[in-house]
Amino acid sequence: MKYILVTGGVISGIGKGIIASSVGTILKSCGLHVTAIKIDPYINIDAGTFSPYEHGEVFVLDDGGEVDLDLGNYERFLDIRLTKDNNLTTGKIYQSVINKERRGDYLGKTVQVVPHITDAIQEWVMRQARVPVDDDDVEPQVCVIELGGTVGDIESMPFIEAFRQFQFKVKRENFCNIHVSLVPQPSATGEQKTKPTQNSVRELRGLGLSPDLLNIHCSIIIKNILEKQMKPGQNVSEGQWVAFTDIGCMILMQSLSFSMKCVICVHDVSSIYRVPLLLEDQGVVGYFCCRLNLPIETRPRKMLAKWKEMSDRSDRLLEQCSIALVGKYTKFSDSYASVIKALEHSALAISHKLEVKYVDSADLEAGTLQEEPVKYHEAWQKLCSADGILVPGGFGVRGTEGKIQAISWARKQKKPFLGSTSLKCIKTECSAAAVNVTRLGRSSFRCVFGDVIDMPEHNPGQMGGTMRLGKRRTIFKTKNSILRKLYGDVDYVEERHRHRFEVNPELKQHFEEKGFRFVGQDVEGERMEVIELDDHLYFVGVQYHPEFTSRPIKPSPPYLGLLLAAAGRLPGYLQEGCWLSPRYGLMFSERPDSSHPASSRDFS
Repeated sequence: MKYILVTGGVISGIGKGIIASSVGTILKSCGLHVTAIKIDPYINIDAGTFSPYEHGEVFVLDDGGEVDLDLGNYERFLDIRLTKDNNLTTGKIYQSVINKERRGDYLGKTVQVVPHITDAIQEWVMRQARVPVDDDDVEPQVCVIELGGTVGDIESMPFIEAFRQFQFKVKRENFCNIHVSLVPQPSATGEQKTKPTQNSVRELRGLGLSPDLLNIHCSIIIKNILEKQMKPGQNVSEGQWVAFTDIGCMILMQSLSFSMKCVICVHDVSSIYRVPLLLEDQGVVGYFCCRLNLPIETRPRKMLAKWKEMSDRSDRLLEQCSIALVGKYTKFSDSYASVIKALEHSALAISHKLEVKYVDSADLEAGTLQEEPVKYHEAWQKLCSADGILVPGGFGVRGTEGKIQAISWARKQKKPFLGSTSLKCIKTECSAAAVNVTRLGRSSFRCVFGDVIDMPEHNPGQMGGTMRLGKRRTIFKTKNSILRKLYGDVDYVEERHRHRFEVNPELKQHFEEKGFRFVGQDVEGERMEVIELDDHLYFVGVQYHPEFTSRPIKPSPPYLGLLLAAAGRLPGYLQEGCWLSPRYGLMFSERPDSSHPASSRDFS
């Protein structure tokens, strides 16, 4: 087993997750089986109780694990399926050690950070690294480990110490450290500053870890600065240089006397999908092959060729499609990271440039009109000018009335609409339409009509992990469902859930008489999973999170349907048998295999 540890310095949010995902993508394209582990130093057991404004969205895995959004990047880049144990937190480690102490596993010894906590970290990593994550159920050969936070944080000290010991336990030829850092460029001088990176690396080396590969993040490329600042042959041999002519980061090697072989520059690019190509162009494959003695195949890398084609196409798109995202956490784009990625995947598949219009659902409410009329009218202008409307899920009553108003407008104006885990809002809006109620209170979605009820799994006194979580099967009950056709006319699909409420099944017949059809239900037929509206081009609500299983070359069918409808191409797509045809200017041209559930079909 080969281990690649990714650490970060200078600032948080430097892009460690993208670098870790990109490294894994490159190695997988070489024929290796790759897994990934994300370490978060916070004391929370998992990310389930976080507000999206804390660390971005809460990503849900097949086994119901509520984890950091970076695991979503790993799954999308590597096309793998991870488990909740691939996300390691301080809370999980301390909980496991305390449980052992209560059972008497330590035989009366004093339990300490060193060696008990550090040993528990190493054992967890070594155990989880061998869990298969690909469909072929083969044990991984490489494990990419991302250590969250910034070097120097007190929270991450036990993990740094654990990996200081770990590098000797698994031996140097099986362990490599990539340090991701920032080279800022102050606008006052226009000069790139390497001092923050020097301090960050010095701090890391002082804790016992010496970077093997320094990954520099900068905003732009400065030509020929390398020749001005440093010549080949200073502290490294000329044969160890790997495509550094675009930036003068090698000055760091002189100032810090690095023993590492290369520094990689990752400048800002048009799409994150160009990052693996950027790393591959700078010789990362050859470096890992020598440093870790990897059994890399010499065949052409078809996977990276697809990524290059996809990235090139995204830069050449001319037609544009706009989607209004109506949610509660629109001030922080990472709150809807997977939603945005799913929209991007579908937009790219139909060869359209995506424009996301963020609309705070609270700004659509009557209270905002009285307090801040300008904000109210701006929000409604965004909503009305969009080609399609998306209402993702959210907890709590704040902004619920605004979501219901957006759903009502989409229904009345025949605007393409998708509600992801928003059945409670859709159902309340349907209730209002059915009984001619024109305005609903903030708490109406739960109690006015009795159409939305608590789920048995939900424990109001226990917030963490008491929802309906993880992969569940949805059975299609009708043959003429639009969503069923988008999935490839399959009998069922398996998607990931995360919700606390469900539609009251006793009122199903009442709403179907009004034109609202529940076309998808759970295996027992008791829980409503998919709703569609008759006499509407595309009005779909789902109880699950289809965005979590969307991939760059396998777009999520509900999101693909929304983009097709917004671009005016859904009727032609359905008429062609639901396959992406060049006749409509779409990306992929092979008819998908409809013999398998769409959750596992490859649209490429």
